[in-house]
Amino acid sequence: MRLVIQRVREASVTVEGTITGQIGPGLLVLAGCAPTDDEAVLNWMVRKLLNLRIFNDENGQMNRSVRDVGGQVLVVSQFTLLADARKGNRPSYVGAAPPAVAEPLYQRFVSLVAQELGQPVPTGIFGADMQVRLLNEGPVTIILDSPTASS
Repeated sequence: MRLVIQRVREASVTVEGTITGQIGPGLLVLAGCAPTDDEAVLNWMVRKLLNLRIFNDENGQMNRSVRDVGGQVLVVSQFTLLADARKGNRPSYVGAAPPAVAEPLYQRFVSLVAQELGQPVPTGIFGADMQVRLLNEGPVTIILDSPTASS
């Protein structure tokens, strides 16, 4: 699993002219699932996401998590995060889980984030053509990969 995590003042996702999810201050999370992802990976990623200290404390140091600041989380599926563009000019997506595998993983990830955060987690629509708007705060953008099987 790969996440692109952006600290935002606000963010929204729109599908066919309708906003399907929006948040105020918090995290916009773009999530891509790999075929080898499982419940252990999802749990690790959720814990890491919600405990990342990327919000400023009273001294301007990034020492607070989204939980600490009472922020919101918006999650948007994005299989292209697992693209491999090292060869040629057309990215390969063989590292991304097929939709039948990825969608349940994505839905479970969103459910775990909501459960751990203690609040609803707005989303886009899996597999849809989406428009994502955000006002990045900082800017702060973190790329988080799941741990490898050997680590």
